[in-house]
Amino acid sequence: MSATGAKVTLFMGRTYTSSFFEEAEESSAYDSIYYVLDGWRMTSGHSLRLALLLVLLCSGIAQAQTKTIGKTQIVLLGTGTPLPDPERSGPCTAIIVNGIPYLVDFGTGLVRRAAAARNKGVDALEPANLKTGFITHLHADHTIGFADIILTPWIMGRKEPLEVYGPAGTQKMADHLLKAYEVDVKNRTEGLEHSNATGYKVNVHEINPGIVYRDQNVTVKAFDAHHGQLAQTFGFRFDTPDRTIVISGDASAQSDVLANCQGCDVLIHEVYTDASFALVSSEWKKYRLAYHTSSKQLAEIANKAKPGLLILYHRANPGCDQARTAECREAGSEEQLLKEIRESYKGNVVVGHDLDIY
Repeated sequence: MSATGAKVTLFMGRTYTSSFFEEAEESSAYDSIYYVLDGWRMTSGHSLRLALLLVLLCSGIAQAQTKTIGKTQIVLLGTGTPLPDPERSGPCTAIIVNGIPYLVDFGTGLVRRAAAARNKGVDALEPANLKTGFITHLHADHTIGFADIILTPWIMGRKEPLEVYGPAGTQKMADHLLKAYEVDVKNRTEGLEHSNATGYKVNVHEINPGIVYRDQNVTVKAFDAHHGQLAQTFGFRFDTPDRTIVISGDASAQSDVLANCQGCDVLIHEVYTDASFALVSSEWKKYRLAYHTSSKQLAEIANKAKPGLLILYHRANPGCDQARTAECREAGSEEQLLKEIRESYKGNVVVGHDLDIY
């Protein structure tokens, strides 16, 4: 019996759908029992037995409805930047709804991080389950794992093609990657391994701002991230049955994050510290202002957007990363970042780490 629209035939040949028992928010489905009994003019003995039957029916409907709602999980598979930090893999966020994973960005090491999350009890991130992904933009740190998610889950048994939604150029990137690995694919499909001939394929959907994906679990909207001089860069808004989640991607302060997170449940946003900004050259200052968001700018955005939780990721430090000085590292540290954000933003805020679950 489905949660909505299931037909049940009771005494006297009457058929009711489960929606008959669904009342407005202020009343329970059980309140409808009276109206059914009254309409049938049953005797008290019959009414009691029928009432019990209807209670069981409504209980089953309620349980079915609960099962369909599910719980949305956020798993940070990678929170890093181009800096080769062994503690932080490349950018990748998993949104899991009713056991189905949806990935945002394909940073370095994403499939191994997914396997690590599986080992922590997130069964949905079994590598062979990785079938749908969204790319914010085509910078290397967000796409180096593209070949990984194409091939590794397939080698582990995935039969379905990978569905990828990303900016113009995503199709060309996928084509080149498959060309680069054609020897591997040929050997695995035609040799003694006998791998399937479908799971390595990629269906690319090049997108523009607006609704780009919808299924029974989630609606995904792309919006402009205004990440410097790149022609197309996106953030994504995920609307699930129980949460609204906004992911900035790499974004300047001119991005459309604010318009898409008005009281959203979770905002996952990139950021750099003002302390590190003060230490870099004028060229790197110009770059940061065009491509990324400072802690002060993000605090202003968050004060207006009012997310239930602000998660800081992709803690950028361009210019300082290249200088590699102790002063620069300290100025861009996690502790400095939280200090700066909290000076003017009093909402819930955390720094995300790889394999954090929210």
